[in-house]
Amino acid sequence: MIEIKDLHKSYKVGKNSLHVLKGINFSVKEGELVSIMGSSGSGKSTLLNILGMLDEADQGSYNLDGVPIKNLNEKLAAQYRNKFLGFIFQSFNLINYKTALDNVALPLYYQGLPRGERMDRAMSYLEKVGLADWATHLPNELSGGQKQRVAIARALASHPKVLLADELTGALDTKTSYEIMDLVQQINDEGKTILVVTHEEDIAQMTKRIVNLKDGVIIDDKKVEPIRASAHV
Repeated sequence: MIEIKDLHKSYKVGKNSLHVLKGINFSVKEGELVSIMGSSGSGKSTLLNILGMLDEADQGSYNLDGVPIKNLNEKLAAQYRNKFLGFIFQSFNLINYKTALDNVALPLYYQGLPRGERMDRAMSYLEKVGLADWATHLPNELSGGQKQRVAIARALASHPKVLLADELTGALDTKTSYEIMDLVQQINDEGKTILVVTHEEDIAQMTKRIVNLKDGVIIDDKKVEPIRASAHV
């Protein structure tokens, strides 16, 4: 599903160059639930941005579902993102003046689905995350956990190949975090490929594989028996 070979990325900082990723080799099979860990500055955000086609590597190759991701202009990158990826962010990134239902339906507008179909699909995903009764509410009327559920529904609604979650529990308390991870595990049980960037060890232990980054290289990549979040909810 994801195949990365010898990935390098540097940034100009004044007159100097900061080498952030130093030859990453990394692959993810369909249906995996992988966490990417690392302290601040380890390169995990840069790696996520490259995976999410928000940034491009200086060197190396990235294949997503058999498609080489290289030299994309912004229009093509946006098309590929819409086709392949669902994003979940720590800050939810919901549109404040749109209802939960409209927020979930938004990516489907960009995919060109007719309005009726968009609304039906958006509603079915709100039901999936347990928020059907909150469809007409605005984000400021929702709790943090509910906002993240709306964000997950939005990410799933466009039927992505891969879900990319950046610190998806970072703004939530422990109980709510585990409820969200329970939902993530259920989605993965249905076969969805999910990558979770986190600095929280307990969240990483709820995934099936933990990849550790340090100073731009992978120092550890191990499969684990995931702790089921439902046992702690």
